[in-house]
Amino acid sequence: MTLNIKPLSDRVLIEPVAAETQTASGIYIPDTAKEKSQKGTVIAVGNGTKDHTMTVKVGDTVLYDKFAGTELKLEGKDYLIMSELKILAII
Repeated sequence: MTLNIKPLSDRVLIEPVAAETQTASGIYIPDTAKEKSQKGTVIAVGNGTKDHTMTVKVGDTVLYDKFAGTELKLEGKDYLIMSELKILAII
């Protein structure tokens, strides 16, 4: 499935990984205690700027700042759009 969205400048569209619903020992985590995911997959990448060439590419799994990005919903799925500078690492 392809989304009809193209980030501008140094922006990146990320699909966050779903938050954990259970701990390693088997305890279920209630919705009120779940932490916001900081890991996701790059779905679309802007062209960069004359001062900044893009490092990430579509399909990369990345770690990003906890409070980075703007949340949006497209075709029933949740996404984040953020500056590439808010991405901490490619994993």
